[in-house]
Amino acid sequence: MPICVQGDLPAKEILEKENIFTMDENRAMHQDIRPISIGVLNLMPLKEDTELQLLRSLSNTPLQVDITFLTVTSHESKNTSMSHLNEFYLTFEDVKEKRFDGLIITGAPVELLEFEEVDYWKEVCTIMEWSKTHVTSTLYLCWGAQAGLYYHYGIKKHILDKKVFGIFPHHVKNRKVPLVRGFDDVFFAPHSRNTAVLTEDIEKVKDLTILAKSDEVGVFLAIADEGRKIFVMGHPEYDRLTLDKEYKRDRAKGLDIALPKNYYPGDDWELRPELLWRSHGNALYSNWLNYYVYQQTPYEFIDTARIVGKQAAIHGSH
Repeated sequence: MPICVQGDLPAKEILEKENIFTMDENRAMHQDIRPISIGVLNLMPLKEDTELQLLRSLSNTPLQVDITFLTVTSHESKNTSMSHLNEFYLTFEDVKEKRFDGLIITGAPVELLEFEEVDYWKEVCTIMEWSKTHVTSTLYLCWGAQAGLYYHYGIKKHILDKKVFGIFPHHVKNRKVPLVRGFDDVFFAPHSRNTAVLTEDIEKVKDLTILAKSDEVGVFLAIADEGRKIFVMGHPEYDRLTLDKEYKRDRAKGLDIALPKNYYPGDDWELRPELLWRSHGNALYSNWLNYYVYQQTPYEFIDTARIVGKQAAIHGSH
């Protein structure tokens, strides 16, 4: 089934060239199925790149996925035109009365700031609180994951001595959980961050279950509330050249940036990087949509609070 987006979204043409089935909203209205409604709070600076990466990742499922891109009003984007935001994005005020089957909160280039120093922090907190009653499952990515762990559980992030940058191996820790169904024992995923949440801090919270971690860079994947909250510390949606662009951009600026680990063949930054993480990235997003969004949401989206209450009761009876 297709990804449903606005007909003139620039990413749509690129996806179609890659043979990814997309559908505009007019055609989708004539389909006799209930699409899965996914909101994407896109906090990344290069929003069009992130749109394309996430749409690719969400396309590998038999479900029809209806995407709504969201932006914050308390911050002015410097890397994305206002015309693009005005045409393809909604604000929280536009959707606060709606209910979403799933919500993705992306990373953001603000990790060296304290959460409360981020100009849109209060707005993100409002959305995270709202998600408790209006969203079936929320997927938090990178800085978004750190923000979610801090907001919901008071877990602090820590600044690292050196940036975690590259492709790292991770081990599955709880194979019985459907989110990692189909994963190999060891899988790769991209990271690009200057901060981390400590494994021991996550382990102290009984509501959190670690599903995958790396000996080198710590926790990659954690889950809470029967899958209503999922925290991903890296960027499984990144495409082949995302880290390449970041490295070459910072290198051209004369910044002190290390070569991304396990990325370029023979550590030669002039060679085309090998794609080592796509299959597990696709599996992660497909499992999320299937097991934690689609199968947890009734055909007619009714009273999310009732669904949450049902899951809380099941969780409490264990």
